[in-house]
Amino acid sequence: MALKKLLVYLRGYRKECVLAPLFKMLEATFELIVPLIVAAIIDKGIPDNRGYIVRMCLCLVALGGIGLVAAVAAQYFSARAAIGFATGVRHGLMKHIQTLSYTELDQVGTSTLITRMTSDVNQMQTGVNMTLRLLLRSPFVVFGAMVMAFTIDTRCALIFVGVIAVLLVIVFGIMALTIPMYRKVQGQLDQVTAATRENLTGVRVVRAFCEEDEQNRRFVGLNQLLTKMQLAVGRISAVMNPATYVVINAAVILLIHTGAMQVEAGVLTQGQVVALYNYMSQILVELVKMANLIITLTKAVASAGRVSRVMDVTTSQEDGTACIPENAPHGSVRFDHVSLRYKGAGDESLTDITFTAEPGETIGVIGGTGSGKSTLVNLIPRFYDATAGQVLVDGMDVTQLRKSELRRRIAVVPQKAMLFKGTIRSNLLWGRADATEDELRQALSTAQALDVVESKPKGLDELVEQGGRNFSGGQRQRLTIARALVSRPEILILDDSASALDYATDARLRRAIRAMENPPTTFIVSQRAASIRFADRIIVLDDGAVAGIGTHEQLLESCPTYQEIYASQFETKDKEAVQHG
Repeated sequence: MALKKLLVYLRGYRKECVLAPLFKMLEATFELIVPLIVAAIIDKGIPDNRGYIVRMCLCLVALGGIGLVAAVAAQYFSARAAIGFATGVRHGLMKHIQTLSYTELDQVGTSTLITRMTSDVNQMQTGVNMTLRLLLRSPFVVFGAMVMAFTIDTRCALIFVGVIAVLLVIVFGIMALTIPMYRKVQGQLDQVTAATRENLTGVRVVRAFCEEDEQNRRFVGLNQLLTKMQLAVGRISAVMNPATYVVINAAVILLIHTGAMQVEAGVLTQGQVVALYNYMSQILVELVKMANLIITLTKAVASAGRVSRVMDVTTSQEDGTACIPENAPHGSVRFDHVSLRYKGAGDESLTDITFTAEPGETIGVIGGTGSGKSTLVNLIPRFYDATAGQVLVDGMDVTQLRKSELRRRIAVVPQKAMLFKGTIRSNLLWGRADATEDELRQALSTAQALDVVESKPKGLDELVEQGGRNFSGGQRQRLTIARALVSRPEILILDDSASALDYATDARLRRAIRAMENPPTTFIVSQRAASIRFADRIIVLDDGAVAGIGTHEQLLESCPTYQEIYASQFETKDKEAVQHG
């Protein structure tokens, strides 16, 4: 059922899906004719007719050439269909993922989505390719060889019937045992891969805590279990070839014995016995191919199920249809008794938040770890939806607005500074594709990143490696802030995005943003009191609830939570003054 849903991506390749099996059937037909020609050469040519031998050999060469062309054509069409199918699935999966909200992305997991996009789609591609090439060909050759055997001699053909039955029991019996084991092996491989990724990602932490030996032992344990499972399934799979060859060779002995008796009785010729032997060999090869095909199909269907489950995930957010009126006070944000509980969570992450940010104001958001600071600002661009209350931007409920319309007005600089492979220029143009050189430099200057660009030999065309790893943490943060400013947002959200900057650079950045022409409404999320102390208003969060709202001076007088945060970050005499004030 899962694979059936995804077959829609083969619609554009109907011609290839028909031609590939047809060419394979043509190739198989020629293969079935070859033993008859060999039999004719033995019976008619070898006694004393060299001309006949030459003609028949030329016929074999012609059949081989045509069969080769048919095989290459079949491979071309099947590969074209399989690659096109996989490309369509990847595009469809990526498009679907882009429609999911943060809630669904959190539930599914980034690593899971990457695995579905790569490994699982590759398995499906292989499954489609093998199916188009072998699903009809192998049964056709097996039963065609048996039918051809009946046209030669019924008595000998009965041996084929018995051999095919025994071989089917062996092949499918082994498959019934190994397929569940292969699934377990794949699951264990996932654990080994996860452990490897975890250790490589956290290698600095592992070394910092001197856990190398413990992590090595853990990895060796997982790897040894995987090895044992692979050896177990390998031993069973290894029985297939010897068992099938034993049956085939026993059948060949019986066939030759029966054929010899038939030759002696004048019923068969020597060439016909050789033809029967060749048909027996063809059956062996095709049954082994069928076994491999079914294993591949099993893996492909399992992968299709995993991909289909992601495609079945529906977003919990419906896109709005409204647009913000042109005469609206652009840049205003209002939280009206907003609460949020993450899906599957027991407690609320935000509880009854109410405040208003006027256009051009700077709003500081501060609180302890886990107090809900990032959660609060993530509601503004509608990365999550409030479970109670309303979030209004320019007087409109964000759930009623088109997401594209909403996010076009908002620039978000997340906690983790992320740059993409390319150049500094290409990263900045994410903000606005038609930005001029002067606009890029103005954004860099405001973000205190102009010196970063000017220090590079190629300036704006300096290469950026994946993740921006050729830049320091502070440089990445300033460049991501510049990218946000290029879009000329009405609302700017800095989600702890200056944590790697020194205090002086952080202060210059905040002054430069306030000095902009038509400055955006700015939300500064920070754990530093110094970063938000000059904000027009500061929202203090404590365990998801508002502990205080006001200016720095007002909060120092009236908010114990803010007093504690401020006192923990400044000199001892200030701490004592706050504690006794």
